[in-house]
Amino acid sequence: MDTQGEAWSEEQDAIQQLALEECVKRQRIEHEVRVLVLPAGRCRLAGRFAQLGAQVSVADAPALRQEIENRILASGHSGAIRFLPAQPPSPPEEGDEVRYDIIVLRHGLCHLPYAQAKLVIRQLMKKLRIGGKLYLSILGLHSEVGEGYAGREQSLYERFAPLAPAMADKYGIAEQVCLYSERDIFLLLLESGASVLRTLTTTWGNVKAVAVRV
Repeated sequence: MDTQGEAWSEEQDAIQQLALEECVKRQRIEHEVRVLVLPAGRCRLAGRFAQLGAQVSVADAPALRQEIENRILASGHSGAIRFLPAQPPSPPEEGDEVRYDIIVLRHGLCHLPYAQAKLVIRQLMKKLRIGGKLYLSILGLHSEVGEGYAGREQSLYERFAPLAPAMADKYGIAEQVCLYSERDIFLLLLESGASVLRTLTTTWGNVKAVAVRV
């Protein structure tokens, strides 16, 4: 797992647990649940969805295809998980008829300026069926990674700056980022046309949200 991904464990992430619980509920009623996870990571989350009976797509950079397909094979769920090339956080390019019940964006959105992040959220919402849910994780403005952050005092609409050198080294993030508060993630989803169901801030200061397509 990359350094940024370690900021929230796949095994103990609150927002991902909510997504898994949603999958269980939908599986009982609909008996066919389609899930998109991006980026793929080590495919542990995808494997957990597959264990619940979902059909899972994992999206990641084309250069990682072989590595990820090997992980899918090793998971024992190759019949239920497929790889799709993409450039997360943007979704994969598929036909307009492809829709998901659940989309989990694990990380990556903070690497975009706010205006671009809104475009990505709109793309992701279009990939959902009506009533489908988006589960989102973003590095927090008030987390450790935000200590000494150059963009802390900037407006959300202008915020895009490098981390403090110590944090950039620790988390392996050299490029500019847009960090979010819980209020910011609510605004992002609202301005992207999503209906916000829940936002939360973890004990580590990272922010999470659940939105639904209506």
